[in-house]
Amino acid sequence: MTDPAAGLRIREAVRALVVDQRHRVLLVRFEFPTATRWALPGGGLEPGETHPTALRRELEEEVGLVEAVIGPQIWRRLHIVPFLSGEFDGQRERIYLVHCDSFEPEPRLSWEQMNAEFVHELRWWTLAEIAASEANFMPKELHSLLAALLHDGPPQEPIDVST
Repeated sequence: MTDPAAGLRIREAVRALVVDQRHRVLLVRFEFPTATRWALPGGGLEPGETHPTALRRELEEEVGLVEAVIGPQIWRRLHIVPFLSGEFDGQRERIYLVHCDSFEPEPRLSWEQMNAEFVHELRWWTLAEIAASEANFMPKELHSLLAALLHDGPPQEPIDVST
């Protein structure tokens, strides 16, 4: 099988499916020049960072979740799309489950810094709200993936959610 990322500049990244005790999921609204997307919080690995270290840093910076307990990797996603900066041709994401108590998301970064990364809103979503929404989610099948996770628990092996 051919690697779809062969020869491309792929950024390694981590994301979290942050779920509170009421089974709400915390999403981030990205405003790109050509599209709006609701996605899982997270971002790229810095040199020398492990996945858990990078994810804890990203969650603290982006949503204000301090000392997150990182659960199992549940999904993986390869997203081939040129970065607006021209630095990368896509991103390989490892997505981990993070359970937490409800909290009011408050980024440690300034909103100016967040906006520079195309982030414009943080919001808790219920499964029903995701199902009823016409918003674009990343991963695309977020509703069915979340429903399966809440019903069956984490998968034995990470599921490929690339689309």
